Amino acid sequence: MRAKLLQHIQGLSDDQLPAYVYDLAALRSHTRTIRSALPDRVELFYAAKANSDPRLLRTLGERVDGFEVASAGELRHVRRLFPTSRIAFGGPGKTARELSHALEAGVERVHVESQHELRVLTTLVGERTVDVLLRVNPPLPLGRLPLVMGGRPSPFGMDPAQLDACLRILAAHPRIRLRGVHAHLASGLDAPAQLALVERVVGWAADWTRAHGLPLDEVNVGGGMGVDYEEPERVFDWSAFGTGLRRLLAGHPGLTVRIEPGRSIGAYCGWYVTRVLDVKRSHGEAFAVVGGGTHHLRTPATRGHDQPFEIIPSDTWAWSWPRSAVRLEPVTLVGQLCTPKDVLASRVPVVRLRSGDRVAFAMAGAYAWNISHHDFLMHPEPGFHYLDDERRPTPAATTADCQWSVQGTGERLVRHGD
Repeated sequence: MRAKLLQHIQGLSDDQLPAYVYDLAALRSHTRTIRSALPDRVELFYAAKANSDPRLLRTLGERVDGFEVASAGELRHVRRLFPTSRIAFGGPGKTARELSHALEAGVERVHVESQHELRVLTTLVGERTVDVLLRVNPPLPLGRLPLVMGGRPSPFGMDPAQLDACLRILAAHPRIRLRGVHAHLASGLDAPAQLALVERVVGWAADWTRAHGLPLDEVNVGGGMGVDYEEPERVFDWSAFGTGLRRLLAGHPGLTVRIEPGRSIGAYCGWYVTRVLDVKRSHGEAFAVVGGGTHHLRTPATRGHDQPFEIIPSDTWAWSWPRSAVRLEPVTLVGQLCTPKDVLASRVPVVRLRSGDRVAFAMAGAYAWNISHHDFLMHPEPGFHYLDDERRPTPAATTADCQWSVQGTGERLVRHGD
């Protein structure tokens, strides 16, 4: 944790916690690193579903090629912030009203998920023109991965057997222009696996377009770049991925590849900060109850992992009795909800953790607050704070600046395997 971020967290009062702290300077640097690693003819769109915080989106606005949205609500939100930005509209189950709104908003691409969706679009386009990608679910082996959206029976995209019917519909409606295919099949891959999947998708798309006498102009492979919550220092190797894409594109002149990452852009640059309300024991195990919980940060409950964290010791203790504490043993960090599923990290070894100390959960910049069940028990919402030193001359940051670190805060986390 860099010094300025730690100082900001330490400066928050107890009444300001729980809170999200977004390190926009680190986000800016990380996105610059990603962008510089990608070759020409690779477009970088940010998946707004990962985190739609307005200040985060504004930070990304000049550093990505556009935004991917998956509902009319996301579309309105992004369009208000960026009246002229390039927007791709994806997601299954688009309603006629949503498609109509997408046409009115001038989205650059509609990712068509089914024959029915394409037919609905034909009734709405009128005298306008709209560019579409057909989202397909090709039969490509994927193995065991955290999130799989294709390569097997799935509600996402369409079976390749349906594509010929879509081509007939498109031939009858020339104002709906086919630009290529979309095939986001999985999430959680490292750079070699992601590159191999992109190569298979592009190879499949090339065979399909060649068989139908179509040009191969654009392939959208979605996101899915791996984020490792157990070993946060293992960041997706954007340099190797970009080098591999450069080789791939050399064999496909005229092809544009679009990627739509979300988690791998923003996860590292967000922190969920809270304080320990109580430390207690139950049947020989230690539990730390923190303010807030999974209604603010649902990610660990959703994915079944321990959210990485740092302990920030606090010497403030308002009560006359001794502080409860746990030392040199595992502790489970839970929230305030009346459910045993309200667990942020389970049986994680710590040096020392006391009531009144603060805990900063790292990697909370994506799929965190925005996917959480905010209204359960009706606790207050967290605060939101932004660290941004863009206007100050500072040394060039690196990707490591927005990664979790076990250095520099005293009573720090001892990770599994250490």
